[in-house]
Amino acid sequence: MSWQQAAGYGAGDAMARRAPSVVVAGGGTAGHIEPALALADAVRRLRPDARVTALGTERGLENRLVPARGYPLELVPPVPMPRKPTPELLKLPLKVRESVKRTREVLDRVGADVVVGFGGYVSLPAYLAARGKTPIVVHEANARAGLANKVGAKFAERVLSATPDSGLAGARTIGIPLRESITTLDRAALRAQARAHFGLHPHAPTILVFGGSQGARTLNTAFSGAADALGRAGVGVLHAHGPKNTLAVQQVPGAPVYNAVPYLERMDLAYAAADLVVCRSGAMTVAEVSAVGLPAVFVPLPHGNGEQALNAQPVVSAGGARLVPDEQMTPQRVVEELLPLALDAQRLQEMSRATLSTGHREADRVLAQIVLEVAGR
Repeated sequence: MSWQQAAGYGAGDAMARRAPSVVVAGGGTAGHIEPALALADAVRRLRPDARVTALGTERGLENRLVPARGYPLELVPPVPMPRKPTPELLKLPLKVRESVKRTREVLDRVGADVVVGFGGYVSLPAYLAARGKTPIVVHEANARAGLANKVGAKFAERVLSATPDSGLAGARTIGIPLRESITTLDRAALRAQARAHFGLHPHAPTILVFGGSQGARTLNTAFSGAADALGRAGVGVLHAHGPKNTLAVQQVPGAPVYNAVPYLERMDLAYAAADLVVCRSGAMTVAEVSAVGLPAVFVPLPHGNGEQALNAQPVVSAGGARLVPDEQMTPQRVVEELLPLALDAQRLQEMSRATLSTGHREADRVLAQIVLEVAGR
């Protein structure tokens, strides 16, 4: 099948002859930026001639992540996002109007054929600037939709979500667009290379621990407190504790390595090295862990509106993961529950099959096809 057929274009379609211009709005946090960049990569694979422009603000992570992936970044004024709709938001105060005006200028300058929003404080001005002039596609990564996407969905041509029941009416569930290095990952084939890369024991059961880009104090305390028991049981650990944190772990002589690092640059190798992962349950994390088939113990962030627990629920219900509340993740819990799980190869294999059944490795391609179809109308 040609890309034109896959994306829904006829041979004579004008968009098939003209390079499409796609604008992605997903700045602020990695949870918004990474799906946008995964979509951008997928669009380029389907249409190498496509022009993809990212919207962002001067204070977001997009200033580092977007240029590193080779895409142009246009900065617009940020719009603070209230938790709930307010009369002030509907009145479009000065800050919102200025951001919308600047965003519209960007859309006109790049000749945008479609705007794709992933939520957050960059998406709202993008939706408002595009309304009635440029087609909109909305993607919601979280189990509970945020305000920006609720607004954008009201006048979007297509609405997609990572999970059912996101709160967006008529949304089609496709999963979250992920990097190709994750969706094509063969953990078994990379295992030896991954273990060597991190200096881990080549054969010992190994737990991967991480709490997002800044680490998680709860996980740091629980695992450093259980390090001795893990080592004596023959379990290795790869632990990303966060660049602003320190972790003092006493290695058990002769035991598999407990490798504590500030940050993991190669998540693909980290996933390949592990037999079990213990982590937060942000939408991107759950999607990646599910896509690679890694058994998980999710420890939801105990803040916000409870969306992290909701993100994890489909994988937990399928039997691919366990959920431990933050306040219950202690060294004792690690020793009594997680250590035996890490040593149970048969149970881990069953969990791996279950978590794979919930993953959406094709979400980037599916979303790219939809975006190109909308752009071509």
